[in-house]
Amino acid sequence: MIELSELVWQLRQELYASMRDGSTTPLRFELGPVEIEATVAVVREAGASGKIRFLVVEAGGTGKHNTSQTQRIKLTLQPHLIAPDGTRGTALISGNEVDGER
Repeated sequence: MIELSELVWQLRQELYASMRDGSTTPLRFELGPVEIEATVAVVREAGASGKIRFLVVEAGGTGKHNTSQTQRIKLTLQPHLIAPDGTRGTALISGNEVDGER
């Protein structure tokens, strides 16, 4: 399992790579809302400084959490490209199709 924050970080990296790779191509796409659906296990760490972690459960995995300990969540992210001066711009992406991609 990975933390939900790591999943979002990796998504950010993939979107940034698509923007960078597509910067020289004539066909680009404006990035709209990005939706993520995941099954997460909510884990509370013990101790004085305990925290709650959201761990993404691997699809088809044999996790130790049963359905009463997991939750299905859906995040809708609205990415924005922020210029060095703080102004917001439109993110344009491009990329190659990956096998099994929808």
